[in-house]
Amino acid sequence: MTKVREIYYCSICGNLIEILSEGAPALVCCDQPMELVEAKTEDATTEKHVPYVQAIGNDTKVTIGENAAHPMTDEHFIKFIEIRTADKVGRAELKPGDDPEAIFHIKKDEIIEAYEYCNVHGLWKD
Repeated sequence: MTKVREIYYCSICGNLIEILSEGAPALVCCDQPMELVEAKTEDATTEKHVPYVQAIGNDTKVTIGENAAHPMTDEHFIKFIEIRTADKVGRAELKPGDDPEAIFHIKKDEIIEAYEYCNVHGLWKD
């Protein structure tokens, strides 16, 4: 059974789905079951993926790559950055050429988790 805020991926067309309401026993896309995407939390590669969350006054900045920015090329880029609080979800959609960061108008101490999705390496959380 699907759960709220789970993310599913279609390995055929690349479609991503985030669950907003629980209930479906399975999701299907391109006549195939979609894959539940599990967030990774540790990055052993030279490219950083774990979201770096920092307070900027009453706002919060989430950067992908604390010491070196994640690539944002046509072939390799961050699709979105998402924050989750107890009762809110905020998402910044990114595209190649953008900076791999987003500012959310919410205090850092309200954020429970931050996520990002890399088109090559998948879902990551802090």
